[in-house]
Amino acid sequence: MRYIIETALLHGNLLNRTVIIPSFVYARACEFDNSVCALYATMVNRGDATHSDEWRGLPIEKQMAWRIPISLMFNMTHIRRTHSVITVSDFLRLHNISDAAETSDGHFDTNAYLSGVNIFSDQEKRPSLHAIENTWYDPGGVVRVDSLSEDMKRRGGWVPFGGDTNRDMPGVWGDIQQSSLYTKLAAKLSGSNMIDDWGTVRSVVKEEGYASDDTPDEEIETLIRDNGWAVLYTYDGAAGMDFVQDVVNPIRQATARQHLRSIVDDYGRLTEDVVFLKGEIHSGRKPGALRFATLEARNRYSDLVLHHLRLTDNVLQLAERLDDRMRNVTQGRMWMCGHMRRGDFARLHWAQENSFANHLARVKRHLSEGREFLRTLDSTTVSTYKVPGAKPDLALLQMDPPQDGDRFYIATDERDPGNLAYLESQGGLLVSDLLTKEDRREFGWALMLTDVLSLVEQATLARGAYFYGHAMSSVAGGVVNLRAANGRDPRTAKLD
Repeated sequence: MRYIIETALLHGNLLNRTVIIPSFVYARACEFDNSVCALYATMVNRGDATHSDEWRGLPIEKQMAWRIPISLMFNMTHIRRTHSVITVSDFLRLHNISDAAETSDGHFDTNAYLSGVNIFSDQEKRPSLHAIENTWYDPGGVVRVDSLSEDMKRRGGWVPFGGDTNRDMPGVWGDIQQSSLYTKLAAKLSGSNMIDDWGTVRSVVKEEGYASDDTPDEEIETLIRDNGWAVLYTYDGAAGMDFVQDVVNPIRQATARQHLRSIVDDYGRLTEDVVFLKGEIHSGRKPGALRFATLEARNRYSDLVLHHLRLTDNVLQLAERLDDRMRNVTQGRMWMCGHMRRGDFARLHWAQENSFANHLARVKRHLSEGREFLRTLDSTTVSTYKVPGAKPDLALLQMDPPQDGDRFYIATDERDPGNLAYLESQGGLLVSDLLTKEDRREFGWALMLTDVLSLVEQATLARGAYFYGHAMSSVAGGVVNLRAANGRDPRTAKLD
């Protein structure tokens, strides 16, 4: 959900439109008996609510979920300072429609949602709609980017909205298509792939005698642009995968210019009241569901993800207290942490290890490596992730490094009592070991919901001296984003 909202905010900014996001999400589990959480939030059968049979085979108590306001999951007040965004319930009330019409599975019901009085125009009875089929967004042969400069369009090979490839630019497209460098770069592509990685680009340019190992990337960019190719700015996923859409590993790629399609040029001139991009748009796509045509545009999106979509204040404040308690446990030394995604990952066979004991042994092995690294860290060697405005967090260096035998913090959705007892016997501490009744009373009822508690743990993991997690888990990806925003050294976190 967060990935989709981040993307929607980007698209809204590009198209100068107000983004409509769901009013609620579903919390998947209760830390106590289901009846306790049901006193504070609406309990639903998640299969019935989302029209899915994914959970039908589970015990009935495991099929339950709790409908909670989306404002519990991130700071809506902060995001509204910089982005034009409303919830579905806001939109419905604006058009004199009951907010009870909001769909339970999150899909945008164009019949129900657009049936009210049109507040945008006096001429129409209902808001007008332009729906974009998911497959129209980036069909075969298209590389979706944010926007194209006028200079890029003048170079030729650009596909404008509703038109054919622009190959009539004098002295541009015809000459470029004959270029030896253009042909060599195109030959490196395989199958339906339209994108070359930057290592391949540099290798081809060097083989053609245009560059050496020391040639700056900026010179390579100019060279391939002059030969019919475009530079793409995006992110490398954790462990080379895009399951975790963090924005901490910026990379360059390249594509032949004729493949480019700009969201601004294709959809920025639409005059309908509502533009609706159907279906989910993050799976199988890069962060933002597009690539960026400029370095500056990618940096703006990184800033959005890292600094605009914040956790709520009570989550951050509680994480700070848990950080203090972990430092008390380690007698003021740096403390280390890990995330063990079990639960649904164990059921789907996505967990890093099948058995809990093997999984914990894996975590401890990596934390041991982290301990050795922290012992070498000093103010002359500390660095940051390559994200906008990052400043090294030197506060960590005021503490002594961890010692062998220090206890460590583990965030996990494992709930088997035997496994949790084993974890504690091996030196692990759980959030339940650190939380007090006063914490729960001050935070409020939402802390009983596992998904909200997970946000607290995410913020706590971001404060640890060293973190290890799974490259397929969004929790771990969120931790890395938080660490990058806080100026942590990238060598103090590992996802695999």
